[in-house]
Amino acid sequence: MPVVTPDLPEIFEEAFDRAGLQMRTAYDIKTARRSLNLLTLEWQNRGLNLWTIENGTQALSSGTATYTLPTDTIDLIEHQIRTGSGTSQVDTNLERISVSTYAQQSSKNTQGRPTQIYVDRQATGVNVTLWPVPDVSTYTLSYYRLRGIAGVASGVGTDADMPPRFVPCLAAGLAYYIAMKKPEVSNRVAPLKQEYEFQFELAAGEDSESSTIKFVPYDTFYLGG
Repeated sequence: MPVVTPDLPEIFEEAFDRAGLQMRTAYDIKTARRSLNLLTLEWQNRGLNLWTIENGTQALSSGTATYTLPTDTIDLIEHQIRTGSGTSQVDTNLERISVSTYAQQSSKNTQGRPTQIYVDRQATGVNVTLWPVPDVSTYTLSYYRLRGIAGVASGVGTDADMPPRFVPCLAAGLAYYIAMKKPEVSNRVAPLKQEYEFQFELAAGEDSESSTIKFVPYDTFYLGG
């Protein structure tokens, strides 16, 4: 039976739940992204190079709903529709919807300014579908993506990108990082750190035995805002 790997929004929600918090606003997503970025750097310092975070854009075409992202994309963290440029540039958040919500959308060909995005994560890469379908070619999709480090295969749930055994470690680490920033849950920091270290040793220890992850030097990083 195939292992179903949670997507990033689900992992973010799990991390907030473990920290005794709720993810309610766009700022909560931004702070989770920053924590994920710092967690990535920490893993690199420990010799584990799985992925990094970077900003990207995709020009949209009138009448085209689905777009293929770069092949080393693992998942999207944030996504906005950009209109205008320079001082008149406006980025509007897109609501991420599930496959079932998109499937139940009866008017898939309706055109207008997109307000929703369906992220289809496949073993060979990531496709995104926008709704409504763009009605003009002046929109740009702006996003932050989780990118597989050079030399690591694309896709979600593959041994090279995010082995399922690292998902509990990721959720535990994010919960710990997020709790450190919230004084109201300071009593949770110590147990969350203990759980994170346990999960990391469990996942990394298994990896050192099976050698399914490449441990390679990596001396550059991107720290998003």
